[in-house]
Amino acid sequence: MVKAEFYKTNGTLSGFRISGHTGYAPRGRDIVCAAVSSAVQLTVNILYEFKIGVKTSTDSGAVSCIVKNVGDDVSPRIIKQLMHHFELILEEFPKTIKITISEV
Repeated sequence: MVKAEFYKTNGTLSGFRISGHTGYAPRGRDIVCAAVSSAVQLTVNILYEFKIGVKTSTDSGAVSCIVKNVGDDVSPRIIKQLMHHFELILEEFPKTIKITISEV
């Protein structure tokens, strides 16, 4: 199962950490895992394109992305769309992603 932890700072979405494997199919053949990976990469690229200061890291198969200066109105909306995308994936492929939200 993919673990998608979204972060909030003062009630505003401010980042995420994605790790794990969906378990829908073997590695290399898992369309759900591919959808998750693609959506995460697209989200990070969009944040960079809008010149939103973010700190990204990868470690042990996890991807983290934290907005450096929370306060703009664009970055929370972009991150919210990633979370919404995962919710839509879950409708079609239940028990593949666990979404949590943590206040940081």
